[in-house]
Amino acid sequence: MAYTETTYKNWFTRFKESVGGIITGIILIALGTWLLWWNEGNTFKTAGAISEAEKLTQEVKDISKINPDLDGKLIHALGFANTDDVLKDDIFGVQFKAIKLSRNVEYYQWTEHSHSETRKKLGGGEETITTYTYETEWTDEPVDSNSFRDPDYRGKNFVIASIEDNDVIANNVSFGAYVLPDFLKRRIGGAVPFNIGEINKNSIENIIHVKSNDIHASGSTIYLGTPSNPKIGDVRISFTQAPPAEISIIAQVIRDTFEPFTASNGYSFSRLEMGKVGFAKMFADAKSENNILAWIVRVIGTIIVMIGLNMIFNPLAVIFDVIPFLGSLVGVGGGIFAFVIGLAWSLIVIAIAWLRFRPIIAICLIAVALGLVFLLRNKGKQKIISE
Repeated sequence: MAYTETTYKNWFTRFKESVGGIITGIILIALGTWLLWWNEGNTFKTAGAISEAEKLTQEVKDISKINPDLDGKLIHALGFANTDDVLKDDIFGVQFKAIKLSRNVEYYQWTEHSHSETRKKLGGGEETITTYTYETEWTDEPVDSNSFRDPDYRGKNFVIASIEDNDVIANNVSFGAYVLPDFLKRRIGGAVPFNIGEINKNSIENIIHVKSNDIHASGSTIYLGTPSNPKIGDVRISFTQAPPAEISIIAQVIRDTFEPFTASNGYSFSRLEMGKVGFAKMFADAKSENNILAWIVRVIGTIIVMIGLNMIFNPLAVIFDVIPFLGSLVGVGGGIFAFVIGLAWSLIVIAIAWLRFRPIIAICLIAVALGLVFLLRNKGKQKIISE
């Protein structure tokens, strides 16, 4: 059943909060600006490290024997990552011969969801109606129900046992005649569930203090509670293993193992992909991922700047909210202004960051940014003349 709360803020409270938000807005603009600046430098240097590595990488066809001539060289090689290590989970005793053994834990909990609807009132006040709903679901972490809004659901959550996710990595993983270091082993994917077989319930009971009658194993899952009828507090633990597999790597040879390549700009580069992946494809993937990440951070940084600007302009909208219609118009205008100025500011920051590296692109970005500012200024003048 839904639980509803209605809160009211008068005009003075809203105005005071909006003025206080100016400081937060300034901080967000500074944060977004720094993120945009850092991102451009990081993207450029990462691209430089990838390009340098691409020029130096040697393709190695045979890794069945250690080649002393490759020591210190950056290589691309295909081969089979293999291990004879039997990995064991330290709590449940589950074991399997694999490169990586993973434990993933879920908890059956009450969760709170909310939906708010805000209405402006004549005189500048604001009424917010928030509806809270509750449902049971599997979560990655225990949920603290003491903070739930509905008293009927407050304090209802608990767990039979609190257990952390965990990965166990094989100590010895071969790659032909070479040995894979930890940083490459952790990148090996292809994890699949497996049948955990028989478990020692008494041993588990002694470690996590759950009655053996509440411990059940089936397939790749251990269930603490009642599998056929989940109840609050039940815990579900699933296991996966990354088996020996074909992999492709780009890394620097150090005797019989590998380390990341450090470029002349100080940035490091190494790569592992599942399956047999050619030299050109691996570098193309690396460049593509660098570009995608750059655009994601650019968008995030720009949005942060826009939110900061909108918070700075917000007091003006609150002032006009004495008449809700006028406040809404000013709010929309402020939002558009924040969008245009935020976009222009972000383009200028990006352009300045690129001036040192790609001046032609930087000049084009500055031209676009100035064009946006000029367009906004012209629109403002036209509005004044028309009035």
